[in-house]
Amino acid sequence: MAAPGPYLPYGSWPSPIDAVLAASHDGRPEYLGTVGAEVWWTEPRPKEGGRRALVRRPADGRAARSVLPAPWNVRSRFTEYGAMPWAGAERPAGGPLVVFVHHADQRMYAYEPDAPGSPAPRPLTPLCPRPAGWGGLRWADPVLRGAEVWCALEEFTGPGPGDVRRVTAAVPLDGSAADDRTAVRELTDDRHRFRTGPRLSPDGRRAAWLVWDHPRMPWDGTELQVADVTPDGTLDTPRTVLGGPDEAVAQVAWAADGSLLAVSDRSGWWNPYRVDTGGGGAVNLCPREEEFGGPLWKPGLSWLAPLSGSRAEGSGGGLLAVLHGRGSSVLGVLDPDSGDLVDAAGPWTAWQPTLAVSGTRVYGVAASPRSAYEVVELDTTTGHARAVGAHAADPVDPAHYPEPQTRTFPGPGGREIHAHVYPPHHPAVRAPADERPPYVVWAHGGPTDHVPPALDLHIAYFTSRGIGVVEVNYGGSTGYGRAYRERLREQWGVVDVEDCAAVARALAAEGTADPARLAVRGGSAGGWTAAASLAATDLYACAAIIYPVLDLRAFAAETHDLESHYTDGLAGPPQTLALRSRERSPVARADRITAPFLLLQGLDDPVCPPAQAERLLTALRGRAVPHAYLTFEGEGHGFRRAETIVTALEAELSLYAQVFGIDRDDVPRLALHS
Repeated sequence: MAAPGPYLPYGSWPSPIDAVLAASHDGRPEYLGTVGAEVWWTEPRPKEGGRRALVRRPADGRAARSVLPAPWNVRSRFTEYGAMPWAGAERPAGGPLVVFVHHADQRMYAYEPDAPGSPAPRPLTPLCPRPAGWGGLRWADPVLRGAEVWCALEEFTGPGPGDVRRVTAAVPLDGSAADDRTAVRELTDDRHRFRTGPRLSPDGRRAAWLVWDHPRMPWDGTELQVADVTPDGTLDTPRTVLGGPDEAVAQVAWAADGSLLAVSDRSGWWNPYRVDTGGGGAVNLCPREEEFGGPLWKPGLSWLAPLSGSRAEGSGGGLLAVLHGRGSSVLGVLDPDSGDLVDAAGPWTAWQPTLAVSGTRVYGVAASPRSAYEVVELDTTTGHARAVGAHAADPVDPAHYPEPQTRTFPGPGGREIHAHVYPPHHPAVRAPADERPPYVVWAHGGPTDHVPPALDLHIAYFTSRGIGVVEVNYGGSTGYGRAYRERLREQWGVVDVEDCAAVARALAAEGTADPARLAVRGGSAGGWTAAASLAATDLYACAAIIYPVLDLRAFAAETHDLESHYTDGLAGPPQTLALRSRERSPVARADRITAPFLLLQGLDDPVCPPAQAERLLTALRGRAVPHAYLTFEGEGHGFRRAETIVTALEAELSLYAQVFGIDRDDVPRLALHS
């Protein structure tokens, strides 16, 4: 690599952000909750095999610490993507009691970390033999109720991903179900395919949850159900009070006064509502063309949290902490009576869908262009917000971080396309004035999801070396209302591909990017977009394709239950799927792919199994297309282990260096085979 100096070609710049550093800071805090006056959450540990640690921050302000040592891994596999994996409360005798799901065996455990003698976690649910490829019992989204844990239960009844039933269940805290499945009480039937865990009213007399069924996804249509809790601890017949096939209710919560709250998109935007449980309808508490919710990929996500106290001393509750915005979100406090909404001050530009409340303090997970995701505390009495957890000192000088530019680009047919542009940036190096930089178009996963403008060391890994990145929230993305995400209906492989290409062409036309050095990159659904782009256009010089969907028809048959009908909305009903698959699938259009690519795949991926990647390689056999295929034992859908992330990042950089003609000797050379 060329020696550091004031002028160096794009892509050849030295950088202190290496792959090891980026891997060590991968992931973010999730699943906030409070136990008494303490705030707890789960946190990634890439260097500890990719486990998620359960972390607590003491009420006295001492530093947060892990509750359980390795190899304890607090993560549920409910519907494969997971869900809220823990719940906790203060015991009457003092000290916390927490229940959690351990990833390795998917059993639920109880643990009292402050108990004398520090007893080990004890199992509450049985260890079940697993049918081939799919797990026996999975527990999620729990809440403590008396001597039981109420939660959602997923039970596999056969060897296939669709051989499954889901119910609301009650698990005894005394451990009597640890070896006896019959000791688990089922509180509902399994007539609905999918469900969240129950939310109990403050008086404990009612429970509420969300359900939906194939072929809908939870952002298409869900139902909010409410049931009375009988004196003997069972649930009465549930009644639907909100939602339906064309209304997506993303969250349900109970206010301190016992009123029911929900986040619904019935207006075309996810807004907060107060719901009449007697069937009297729902009142929009803050009618705005903004999103106060998002896609419910995992039960337990939250965009709204009732405050147990008010800003006015001595007054009752009623205020709501909310996440809201367009494209990205901010934390605000909503007065549902007046409609007043006051946002928290601070540098944060992106908030994850997890909120917790303790008194008048609100906790969330937020990031900014200069800070990675961290736990933030808002004191609603003073308006002061600060980072309190998962925040480490900057690993490098922040002057090396890119500054995102949020932009809107014109797309086909005059439609708007939202994107975040991250130009190459280095505090001490510049490129020659007559050179334009290479750019990589990042297509996010989902595809029903979006990316906000926030610090990502994976992006900084490239921009600090002189390679630009643009993240495209193509049509179909969330964050911009229902109409925007409906653009992808039956158009997957068309609208996403066209929008990414339109942004790339616009950057090249305005002189921001080198038109001869454009790449496309994505994981999961973004991997589909990247591969489909290579088959649809010669715009890109290369692609990085990561645990992708590559064959529509096969994906519908072999993926997990949650997404087994996702293609109905993305590509069309089953009777037209074979045709759409031939028209759009990269596997079927492999003869059109000529650009080099890198294919990365976890061998334990139940969502996009290795067979998807292998079909593409088979279709390309005998054709001189330079490519590399790297697989990773023990990795599923989304890489978690530090060593995997390092290998993947360095391989991607080597691909760009070889294709773009960049001189780098600081990463292993990726072997490209034809």
